[in-house]
Amino acid sequence: MIITASDVKTKGVSFLGKMLEKADEVIINVRGKNKYVVLDVERYNEFRQYELDFAHMKAMQDIKEGRYKVQTATEHVKELMDEL
Repeated sequence: MIITASDVKTKGVSFLGKMLEKADEVIINVRGKNKYVVLDVERYNEFRQYELDFAHMKAMQDIKEGRYKVQTATEHVKELMDEL
């Protein structure tokens, strides 16, 4: 569902809540361009969990394929500082 920024300004946050009862997400259109997406916190948390699960899967794949290195904290900090 797409609404305008002026709808949010004039009708307030409760308007967003009513719209989220009708749709999983609300897109806020600002000056003719879709700019923001509003989700209820439960749906947001689901997306965050998917994102974390995907990052974990990628890390485990890197480990499986040997794309990592072992170093001390001091060595790691030095490497980071050298890159700056």
